[in-house]
Amino acid sequence: MQVVIIGGGAAGFFGAIACAEAKPQLQVTLLEKTNKLLSKVRVSGGGRCNVTHSCFVPSIFSQHYPRGAKLLKDAFKTFGAAETVAWFEKRGVKLKAEPDGRMFPVTDSSETIIDCLLQAARKAGVQIKTGMGVERIEPQTGANGNPFFLLHLSNGSTLLADRLLVSTGGNPKLQGYDWLRELGHAVQEPVPSLFTFNVPASPLKELQGIAVPHARVRIAGQKLEYEGPLLITHWGYSGPAVLKLSAWGARVFHEQNYHFTALINWIPERSEESLREQLQSYRKAHPKKLVSSNPLFGLPQRLWKALAGMAEIPDDTKWAELPARNTNKLVESLLRTSVEVKGKTTFKEEFVTCGGIDLSQVNKRSMESQRLPGLYFAGEVLDVDGITGGFNFQAAWTTGFLAGKAIAASIL
Repeated sequence: MQVVIIGGGAAGFFGAIACAEAKPQLQVTLLEKTNKLLSKVRVSGGGRCNVTHSCFVPSIFSQHYPRGAKLLKDAFKTFGAAETVAWFEKRGVKLKAEPDGRMFPVTDSSETIIDCLLQAARKAGVQIKTGMGVERIEPQTGANGNPFFLLHLSNGSTLLADRLLVSTGGNPKLQGYDWLRELGHAVQEPVPSLFTFNVPASPLKELQGIAVPHARVRIAGQKLEYEGPLLITHWGYSGPAVLKLSAWGARVFHEQNYHFTALINWIPERSEESLREQLQSYRKAHPKKLVSSNPLFGLPQRLWKALAGMAEIPDDTKWAELPARNTNKLVESLLRTSVEVKGKTTFKEEFVTCGGIDLSQVNKRSMESQRLPGLYFAGEVLDVDGITGGFNFQAAWTTGFLAGKAIAASIL
């Protein structure tokens, strides 16, 4: 019996290994259309590979997925972060958790993860073929009534598969899914996720490189907001607060052609009332100090001075001389800096899309197509995507593992 895995990324490798280990007598072949295996694993986390996140409660872990949370909540009960950590440790790779919850190999090198996956695949007997793309899938029915697939390959040859796992990753264009739509599958339109905000007229662009550990970014007129570290860049704004917000608002931002107003709260832990009280008490305690030269709330000096400038406070203004009008403007700058977003920038090499195979057409326990028995899906080809922090890789490990195990179990 021949099992074919299409796609040599994280989900494909996990599916191939899980299937081959569960039933060693199967012939498992992994096809990768490029000459590079596990390319996303290599660049993830700046070359360190953010394997997963140190959260071991499935219901909480699944809350980090703007799309696919319901499917993954159940899937994580079978194979979640704890199982991922154990899987790698069993094969000699220890993972460590950083303060923000991201988990990396203790070597801080993605090559450790790549080597582990390649060794596990070879040990399990998986045949790996690179430079081998699949142009078309032709479903067939055998004399015994069982389904199988005729694969038309990029080199002009064909290959038969009794079971097929598609783990080709996300695609930025809907046409990239045509070969799967031809098989009767509905596809949610792919749009970018995990991107930074371009703000050409940013009042703070001269402060590029300044980071605030805790800010809140809210989208005007929407129920979209996120808190976390925020980074000022020469093109606009980045950092986890923006990247994660971009994932939750991916479809909304796409509909708005990436043109909207964002409101930045630099001190989200304070209410407007407590902020005004603190400014008033500081004014009483330090009446002769210059407003723009003495930053409050732990904000960087250059950022504080810029916010004071936005409030039209001259550099030589002392706290005792600060008019109420400028105090109100300072409060506005601190709690609601308004920036006009015009465009986006993809985050490093880590391209993520929301969109893909409609989850209503996939068995959430086995990842098998509800439309075509014997066909399975795993990874970003599904309409599943998470925020940054190891969540997208965990979805790949989990769906790949479930599909691989289910394929092995389906073959008597």
